[in-house]
Amino acid sequence: MYLRTVHAEHNISTLHQFIRANPLGIFTTAIESQAFPFIQSSHIPFVLDTNDKPDETDLGILRGHIARANPQAKTLIEQLKSQSGNEANPVSGTQTLSRDVMILFNGPAHHYITPKFYRETKPATGKVVPTWNYSAVQVYGRATIFYDIKAATTGAFLDKQIRDLSLQSEIEIMGNTEKPWLVDDAPASYIGILKKAIIGVQIEITDIGGKWKMSQEMGVGDQAGVAEGLEALQSDVGEEMARTVRERCKK
Repeated sequence: MYLRTVHAEHNISTLHQFIRANPLGIFTTAIESQAFPFIQSSHIPFVLDTNDKPDETDLGILRGHIARANPQAKTLIEQLKSQSGNEANPVSGTQTLSRDVMILFNGPAHHYITPKFYRETKPATGKVVPTWNYSAVQVYGRATIFYDIKAATTGAFLDKQIRDLSLQSEIEIMGNTEKPWLVDDAPASYIGILKKAIIGVQIEITDIGGKWKMSQEMGVGDQAGVAEGLEALQSDVGEEMARTVRERCKK
């Protein structure tokens, strides 16, 4: 992701907050395989683990899961089984990919920006072109895969993962603080069957960066024109984008 200085966000706390607010990440791998595509992506909702106290050196750990039937999961397992010098840990039963993976988290709204919004530059010179405003956070990291259904650590990881993710989604997304749906609300035998159909993914974040492309490169008058133009659309997306443009252009 091209991080032009005016659009870049490097504050770790801000980036973590963005991920928690937009937990559906696009998990991307690049793995040589005779049976599957080299580059694969899957949409995975993640749980982000960090220290309790703010720490700009703690990039965090992402936890997720993916369907075992997914071609990307099959490629991961195939690669791990073939990695020389990286046999499964005899204690934990886990393996770590030798190459980095990437996860992209997109913001809740994005929008086309017409040159007609630029109330200063367009009338003065006409030297403006269309663009697209959006926000995103990109993460790179080392992925440890829990795929051995016979390993106790795989069961423990998946059990914690699905419980934490369900609770996070029920409370943070649905607002069900009093009576959230819990994994235990479903039959244990049913959950046990479903757990055998997924693999766990734990990613130690090694690099993280954010991009809020919100017309910061334009002059004050053009920025105001963009915000007002988006508001004039009278849509939820327009309102959200206008708010974010004003917020980011103040920095």
